[in-house]
Amino acid sequence: MTQTMAIELQQVVKRYGQGTLALQDVSLHVDGHEFVSLLGPSGCGKSTVLKMVAGLDAPNAGSIRAPALMGNSASSGTAFVFQDAALMPWASVFDNVWLPLRLAGLTKAAATPEVRRALESVGLGEFESAFPAELSGGMRMRASIARALVTQPKVLLMDEPFAALDEITRQRLNGDLLAWWQSARLAVLFVTHSVFEAVFLSQRVLVMSARPGRIAAEILIDEPYPRTAEFRSSLRYAEACRKVSLALEATYGFATGESA
Repeated sequence: MTQTMAIELQQVVKRYGQGTLALQDVSLHVDGHEFVSLLGPSGCGKSTVLKMVAGLDAPNAGSIRAPALMGNSASSGTAFVFQDAALMPWASVFDNVWLPLRLAGLTKAAATPEVRRALESVGLGEFESAFPAELSGGMRMRASIARALVTQPKVLLMDEPFAALDEITRQRLNGDLLAWWQSARLAVLFVTHSVFEAVFLSQRVLVMSARPGRIAAEILIDEPYPRTAEFRSSLRYAEACRKVSLALEATYGFATGESA
């Protein structure tokens, strides 16, 4: 893997024990400071790709190179954000964000500056003593992202993190995520069902086919950052959404309803 490449899959095959072929000859790469989205319906293998990049599952064939697979779990350089914020309900926001550092051996006193820095970065500096039940859905997701960022990862894997949120909160977090990504200079592999979200966030959108999943199309989103509300309302955004929607239609044989 080159110095600029964070993730690389080559001809990856994944077959589950019951015989289900989930992935067939998947090849993709994500550079060191690149934002790439995997787009496709449920069951096409998007989450399976993330799990293998995170070292939580292994391929049956092919090769994967990523920080989490380098053999040193203490410094894998990988963080994973799930659709469910997955916060410990009995623990404060501070303690939830401290968790990965605590597992790495840092005391609360030693971890405090990093935890508070992460909370400030996601706009939760005043909520470190709150409990998850006291937060809105968007705030819980911010806490989950802070827990990921506190480890200063090289790779951030995100599995539909905003799917359960209302559209206003989702758009706000999309913009904030891009700011965090640019500030931390990390690689992001982002799973989504949304054409609109994929186009707004990404430098490249990879459309996955139905099971067995493979990369059916790659669409370059050649637009500068920061991306603002003005971009969302531009003809350039509408055209990019149209291109991605057409790639989905070509892959699945039906209109997506998201052609903008």
